[in-house]
Amino acid sequence: MKVGELFNFLKRKGNKENILEIEPDGPIDCIGDFTYNFYWQQKGEELEPEDQIPGTDHTYKDIVEHLKNGGNVKILGDAGHRLCSSMGADLKFFGGTGKAIDIGDVIVEGDVDTRMGISMLRGSIYVKGDVKEPIGNLIEVESDRKGYKKFKSITDIVTNGLQGEKLVGAILAGNRLIIDDGRVRDTIGARLDVEAQIIHKGDVDLSTGILMKKGIVRVDGDAGRNTGALLRGGTVIIDGDAGDFTGIDMRSGTIIINGDAGKFMGAQRKGGTILAKSGKPVPPTSEGKLTEEDKQTLINFGFKPQSFKKFS
Repeated sequence: MKVGELFNFLKRKGNKENILEIEPDGPIDCIGDFTYNFYWQQKGEELEPEDQIPGTDHTYKDIVEHLKNGGNVKILGDAGHRLCSSMGADLKFFGGTGKAIDIGDVIVEGDVDTRMGISMLRGSIYVKGDVKEPIGNLIEVESDRKGYKKFKSITDIVTNGLQGEKLVGAILAGNRLIIDDGRVRDTIGARLDVEAQIIHKGDVDLSTGILMKKGIVRVDGDAGRNTGALLRGGTVIIDGDAGDFTGIDMRSGTIIINGDAGKFMGAQRKGGTILAKSGKPVPPTSEGKLTEEDKQTLINFGFKPQSFKKFS
């Protein structure tokens, strides 16, 4: 048995008495969702932390708190959308530090619907069945549970290293992670706060690089909406087109779109720069001229500045 496998086996053995098992009434959304379905947006109209998970005696908050205390959660059946959203993030909205925290793992005995692990920072997800795309900020690693696929946070891997794990469909060399497994993802590099590079071969969907502070996320393909949302530093590069709302509410950093950046570009932007070939900005963002620094930035990333425009 390898060192990493032994560590994970001993960890599971130590947590054996600390597994919370639930059997929901069908595939329920937002189990293990640390945002409680983006509570700050829906304000309890769709989900309250104290709501009971249908078919169980436990609330959504019970699950999150159990994970925060290092316990594992086993779902006896299928899981719905947004399983383990922002798992491992100690969110400021709920009085946390805003940083990553160590947590338990989630085990699913069935299938999982879309957007599993969006913006996830810590922990592992084990799935016995199928996982519907797009998935979140996740990469598959070789599983230490027979019959299950295992997923870890991309941000966790580039921040803390493999720690005995072996990647599936990806390569980590130093601080450079190259993902080429054919999966479509949301929120790649979410909350990245180290000088690392994440390179994704193929198209992605929502919110690439959301809440990044440092590092580089590069997509060799097209991206969906909200690319670079809430960006606070670092660089997001899309070697293709991006959907609408590129750079929404960005505070700092650079977004490079080697194509069209969509409509409503830079909405609610507080700072930072968007370099794109085309796009339709909205106030306070407007088109301007490239500076020499902008041109050099594009050259450094392998692009010809002549066809780019600056939006800031």
